[in-house]
Amino acid sequence: MKKKENLVMDKSYAFALRIIGLYKYLTSEKKEYVLSKQLLRSGTAIGALIKEGEHAQSKADFLNKMNVALKEANEVTYWLQLLNDSSYISEKEYNSIFPESEAILKMLISIVKTTKQNLNR
Repeated sequence: MKKKENLVMDKSYAFALRIIGLYKYLTSEKKEYVLSKQLLRSGTAIGALIKEGEHAQSKADFLNKMNVALKEANEVTYWLQLLNDSSYISEKEYNSIFPESEAILKMLISIVKTTKQNLNR
């Protein structure tokens, strides 16, 4: 049996791997530990919450997981902007990863909106 494709899960997993790489870079090369830890926490939580949502106990539980994932994705955009504006990451590095965070954020906004509409029917 072929595994069902889950685009938001796949994207969030690949994004988490990039966040881990950025965390390693920030801690080893830039000696930055506070902002990078926040980024690591929120950047890897997105996929974990989406994964939890795959086996939610109800649609309301699923919605809750997606809402928390959305908040984490939104937080990631904050940390990336802060790291860029404080020159811990270059404009090139920022432009390489930020669009991925925005794409995941938009997907989660859509999932939350659609799920809310379906719950109210």
